Amino acid sequence: MKKQYTFWLITAFTIVTFLPFLGETLFNTKGEPREAIVAVSMLQGGNWILPEHCGGDIPYKPPFLAWCIAIISSLTGSVNEYTSRMPSALAMIAMAIAGLRFYRNRTSGSIAAIMTLITITSFEVHRAATNCRVDMVLTALIVTSLYALYRHWEQGHKGLPWTAIVLMSCAVLTKGPVGMILPCLVIGVFRLIKGERFFPVFLNLFISAIMSCLVPALWYIAAYNQAGQEFLDLAMEENFGRFFGSMSYESHVNPVHYNFITVISGLLPYTLLLLMTLFTIRIRCCRISISATWQKLRNAIVSMEPVKLFSMLSIILIFTFYCIPKSKRSVYLLPIYPFLAYFITLLIINLINRKSQIIKIYAIIISIISILLPVTFYTIRMGLLPELHGSIDTFIIGLANHPLSALSRILILLPLITGIYTLISLAKRQFGHQAIFKQTLTSTLLLYWSFSAVYQPAVLNTKSDIVVAREIETVVPHGEIYSFIDDGLDFMRFYTINFYLNDRVKMFIRENPDKGYIIVSEPHSAKLMERYGNSYSFSQIAHYPHRSCDLKQQLLLLSFSKNGK
Repeated sequence: MKKQYTFWLITAFTIVTFLPFLGETLFNTKGEPREAIVAVSMLQGGNWILPEHCGGDIPYKPPFLAWCIAIISSLTGSVNEYTSRMPSALAMIAMAIAGLRFYRNRTSGSIAAIMTLITITSFEVHRAATNCRVDMVLTALIVTSLYALYRHWEQGHKGLPWTAIVLMSCAVLTKGPVGMILPCLVIGVFRLIKGERFFPVFLNLFISAIMSCLVPALWYIAAYNQAGQEFLDLAMEENFGRFFGSMSYESHVNPVHYNFITVISGLLPYTLLLLMTLFTIRIRCCRISISATWQKLRNAIVSMEPVKLFSMLSIILIFTFYCIPKSKRSVYLLPIYPFLAYFITLLIINLINRKSQIIKIYAIIISIISILLPVTFYTIRMGLLPELHGSIDTFIIGLANHPLSALSRILILLPLITGIYTLISLAKRQFGHQAIFKQTLTSTLLLYWSFSAVYQPAVLNTKSDIVVAREIETVVPHGEIYSFIDDGLDFMRFYTINFYLNDRVKMFIRENPDKGYIIVSEPHSAKLMERYGNSYSFSQIAHYPHRSCDLKQQLLLLSFSKNGK
C-alpha cells in the first residue's frame, strides 16, 4: 500500500511540476517557434509529410514532434505556446513514471522516488521538458526503450523486444537514426559483459534496429518523393554531416570538455552536493600496478549488480558517443540524466546513513536560496534596487511589472516558508538527516514551481518578439508579409514573428513581389537597398527598438513597390 501511495504522490508532483505553467513563457528564442511553425503549416496546408513554412522551407527534423503538436493543437483549436510544449512535458512525465517503476521493481521504493525527484528537478532536464524542441521527446523515447530492452534481457531475450522497437521507431521519427543506435549500443555492450556471445547479441539487436527503421523509412521515402534532392541533402547533413563535422555551416561546434561542463551545470542544484562530497574523499598514495588495477576494475564490473551495471553503461556509452561529433549541445546528453540521478540517489542515501554533515550544509544552501529569491523579487517589485542599464535593467523591469495572480503570490512565498522552516529545524535539531533531506527536496520542487510560474516568464517574456509581431499585424492585418536577411545567414529566419503572424512571412528573395511590406533588421537594410534599390522603391513605416530574439538586432518595417509597376 505504501509503495502505491508513493508512486501516485511522485506522479502527482511530476505532473504539477511540468503541466500547469507551460504557456506562461512566450517564445523568446528562434528554436521553439521553428519547431512549432511546422505544426502550424501541417494544420493549415494539410501536408503531414513535409510541410513548407516560412515561404518555402522544409523541416530540419523528422515529423514526430510536429505530429504530436498538431494533434494536440487540433483538439484545442490552435497552435500556441502551451500546446507546442506539451509533447515535451508529457514525454518527461512518461519518462519519470517509467523510471520510477523501473527502479522501484529492481531496488527499493525510496531509491526510485528520490531518483525520480532528482531527475525532474535537475536544471537541464527541467529546461528541456518545458521547451518546444525535439530533445526531451527523443530523450524519453531513448530512455524508455533502454528500460524495455533491459526487461527483455531479464525475461531471457526470447523473440524480439517489440515495445523497444516501437519506442525506437518513434525516436528515429523524432531525430533520425541516433534514436535506435544508442539503445542498441548500450544494451549490446551490457549483454556482452554479462557473458553472452557476440554474434547472437549482434544478430538480435541488428534485427531489432532494422525493424525499428521500417516505419520511419516509409516517411523518408514519402518525403524524398515530395522534395527530392533538397530533402536528401538536408537529411544527410542533419544526420551524418552533423556527426562527422562536415556541415555546410558551423553548428554548435565545441571541444570535448564542453560536455563535462554542461553536465556539471545541468545537474544543478545537485552539483553543489557532489562538489561538497569530493572534499571528503581521501586519496591514498601508493604504488599503482596497471595490470592489477585493470584486473580489479574488470572484476568489479563483472560482479556489479545488473541494474547498476546497466545504469553505469548508459552514462558512459552515451556520454562517450556524444564526445565524438564536432557538434555538441547540452541537450544531446539528456538521456544520461535519469541514470546519473540513480547514482546521486545512492550517494545521498549513503550520506544519510553515515549522518554526514554534508546533508545539513546542502540543506542550508537550498534554504538560503529559497529565502533570498522571493526577498529579492519583492525588493525589485518595491523599486528598492538602484537603476541599472542594458539587458539586466530590462529583466528587472520585467520582474517589476509582471502581473501576479493569487496563485503566483502563493508559489513565491511557499519556498520562503519551507526555507525558514528548514533552517529553524536545523537550529533546533528537531529532525534527522533523512527528514532534513526530504524538506530540502520539497524546497527544490517549490522553487521550480515558482520559477516556472513567475520568475522565468517575467524575465524571458521581455525578450520575445510578440510585441513587434502584434504591431506589424496592426499595419498589415491580412495577406503576406516579406522578409529579407543577408545571404550570409541563409539558415536564419524571423521564426518568432512568423509564428505570431501565423506563418504569413514569406521570403522576399524567393518571391520577387511587385509590392507589399517587408521586415528587415536595421544592419541588413543597407544590403537590401544596395541590391534592390534600383528595382524597387522603399519607404520606412516603423522602427522597432526592441532587439529581436532571432537576429539580436533592431527591426524595420518597410513598404515597397517595384519601379514601373
